[in-house]
Amino acid sequence: MRHFSYIDGEFCAESVPLREIAQKVGTPTYIYSKATLEHHYKILEKCLSGVNARIAFAVKSNSNRAVINTLAQLGAGADTVSEGEIRRALNAGVPANKIVFSGVGKTKAELEFAVKNQIHQINIESIQELETLSQIATNLGQTQDIVFRVNPDVAAGGHEKISTGYASSKFGISVERTFSLYEKAQNLSGIRACGLAVHIGSQISDIAPFEAAYKVLAQMVHNLRDKGFNVSRLDLGGGLAAVYQDDFEGPDLEAYGAMVKRVLGDLGVEIEIEPGRLISANAGVLLTRAVVTKENGGREFCVLDAAMNDLMRPALYEAYHQMLPVKKALDSTNLMPTTIVGPICETGDTFTKDRNVEPINPDDLVVFMSAGAYGFSMASNYNSRPLAAEVMVSGDKWQIVRPRQTYDEIYGKEILPVWE
Repeated sequence: MRHFSYIDGEFCAESVPLREIAQKVGTPTYIYSKATLEHHYKILEKCLSGVNARIAFAVKSNSNRAVINTLAQLGAGADTVSEGEIRRALNAGVPANKIVFSGVGKTKAELEFAVKNQIHQINIESIQELETLSQIATNLGQTQDIVFRVNPDVAAGGHEKISTGYASSKFGISVERTFSLYEKAQNLSGIRACGLAVHIGSQISDIAPFEAAYKVLAQMVHNLRDKGFNVSRLDLGGGLAAVYQDDFEGPDLEAYGAMVKRVLGDLGVEIEIEPGRLISANAGVLLTRAVVTKENGGREFCVLDAAMNDLMRPALYEAYHQMLPVKKALDSTNLMPTTIVGPICETGDTFTKDRNVEPINPDDLVVFMSAGAYGFSMASNYNSRPLAAEVMVSGDKWQIVRPRQTYDEIYGKEILPVWE
């Protein structure tokens, strides 16, 4: 469910007309629905009832503190992949004992920061990381809980660039190698090996790849326990798909929850699940305004004031985002193939090619749906463009949760060298 709809012909976030936000904040602007965030979290939580499971929101999908705080108030933890994300989570109200630190290339400084803050868990991805963390924690006089990220050789994901579970990817540790590292961890100070982790990809709608990966974990738990090792946690990662197109129903969350219970429920372990886009994608939209329209070589173009620096997914993944007019057309049958682009000096700055849409005129407001995940969090200042504003809506109220970046903020800290 997403709380975005037309009310009296005007597109609204919950009860707030987007035109009102455009008039007061400008465009492009990301707009998040608090009710949608809460709904998606609660639905997943309900599907996992009866399992000793905790939900840690994947901060990389949407790192705005207002979003993180909204979920933290519901009990969510945070799945982080950098010191910056750990700091954001802590600052947004996530307790340290609910923070997981994932990622394939954690630096010594990042590991030290995580240990000092006594976070819940660090997911280990290599022997070097294991040994480095042991030394850091020992020097700090602390013991850090860890799990090992297993690469189960299960390929899944909505795009090659977001499939992470195949054997030759950069992520995780092979099943065979994990056993030897688990044993090695028993003789290292400063760490406590608690379990295993897995993350096979993103935007996965089929439950079968998850089940295949979780069965690998289940067998590993039995094998490790047979060797006398403690295994009390399983981190199942994220990857559950969000709905980007109306003809796509998304994953069956009840079936997913039932599968988790069936495959892992008898192991007596704590379970961590780390959704990102499943919760945040449909909770956000990108509001933008048409600048010019033109025809070139028989193709109709509409140039928006939003660009690939604001919403990278179409350029990076050929990703689809539904686009809707803010003012509902009286005749929705008058469609024409239009290529929707941004103003950046790259041919790749294209949101969609020859999509049948209602005619768009300069100054018209349009909205890209399902932009709450990997939208603003992947944005950049390419072409020296300020980062978009971010707004959160709750019922009939709205607040700016990140002001639009100014030009001084883009280059104000740059230093002109003085050569002597």
